[in-house]
Amino acid sequence: MKLERIQPGTLFYWGLASMGLAMIAGIYGTTLPIFYQDYLGLSARWISIASIIYAAWNAVNDPLFGYITDNTRSKLGRRIPYLRFTAPFLALTFFLVWMAPTGAEKPRIFLWMLVTMLLYDTCFTIIGLVQSALLPELSEYEEDRSALQMSTALFNLLGFVLGFIIPQLFRPKGGEALTSMRFAMLAAGLLGAALILLLSFQVRERPALNEGKPKLSFRDYLAYTFSSKAAMVIIAGNFMRIFVQAVIMGAVFYLADYLLQINGIVLMAWLLVPMILGIILTTWIRRAVGVLATQQLYLVLGGVGLCSIFFLPVSLIPLGLALAGFGMGGPEALTYVLLSQVIDEDELRSGQRREGAFFGTNALLTKPAQSLAIAVPPLILEATGFITREANGGVPFLAQAESALRGIRLYAGLIPGLAYLIGAAVLLLYPIRGAYKRELEKKILALHKKAEQ
Repeated sequence: MKLERIQPGTLFYWGLASMGLAMIAGIYGTTLPIFYQDYLGLSARWISIASIIYAAWNAVNDPLFGYITDNTRSKLGRRIPYLRFTAPFLALTFFLVWMAPTGAEKPRIFLWMLVTMLLYDTCFTIIGLVQSALLPELSEYEEDRSALQMSTALFNLLGFVLGFIIPQLFRPKGGEALTSMRFAMLAAGLLGAALILLLSFQVRERPALNEGKPKLSFRDYLAYTFSSKAAMVIIAGNFMRIFVQAVIMGAVFYLADYLLQINGIVLMAWLLVPMILGIILTTWIRRAVGVLATQQLYLVLGGVGLCSIFFLPVSLIPLGLALAGFGMGGPEALTYVLLSQVIDEDELRSGQRREGAFFGTNALLTKPAQSLAIAVPPLILEATGFITREANGGVPFLAQAESALRGIRLYAGLIPGLAYLIGAAVLLLYPIRGAYKRELEKKILALHKKAEQ
């Protein structure tokens, strides 16, 4: 019996849902710090406190939802119900993030930021976890998984472009009101939710892979997950990827506004066009040297490009950003292919398909990277004497001190660049390679063929 392969239609709908989720995440990641610090005048101290609480909530909800979805049994499957019925609440909570009362006292703005962040992240966690967990289940073949992740990566880029352009088009440039920006956020949330709903009606789960398998206790569930060396290595590397991605998307605003003094969309193109090329080329490089070596190569290239931003003359910063963009393409296309190998290995150890366990643990251990990316830039900028537009009557203060401009280079270049290089070094410890990897693939195919029969 030959197992079913992924169809082009599935790749398309998968990509659309990824685009919707990435657009929402892109707007959130790029705009949240500048919205609350630069536009509403919230201090770095308040933002850091919100980030810490936000990270603590993530420590609870990610493995919890992973366990719940892995052990769900319904006519719609383990994942589809959560994908379908959470999407409308994602749109609502995303919109509420941007409805903070302008001109209010800072504690009230802080409270609004904190509560809406937690509600939004709960919905985002459920949907992101469920879609990611579906990827290894839909196919056992590396080519299929790579195709799904390629679709995710390319549509993610389109989503992140929209996530950058939408705030760029609608965020106030001077002292205008926030009304247009807020309507744009509502439209973006509704579009993202609609694309996620569309996917929920287009994919089918494979219940045969889980029939008759006993449930693990929550204690054993966590023990199997955290005892996987391969999982911990991939998650450590993914922490660096997510931190860099979250930092860079927001940093482009500061590089464009205060160093290069050009349109942010132009500078973002220097990052995203090479990233698209990098994603496309992963197919050929992966076939030549394997998934793991390809991932490491891209991380090194991205790290070198980002570090160069700290040292290059202002006029050459776009070149460093272009090299960084090319390097960022690889991890976008390959990280979850590696994590799928981890899930296959775990099935032979635990006797269960536990995609939710590993994607939940991945989120648990990497979501703090997003919080760190929110907290670090304001702290660096405040420490280096950066003057916000809120303190300058609502317009950018272009005569920043040299220390402030150096601070922008530090958080936009050197810090994320070193994070990428550390990520490449960590992958030297990854154990699923060579003959062991080939034997693992044979056993999983045989096991799944038997289950489908």
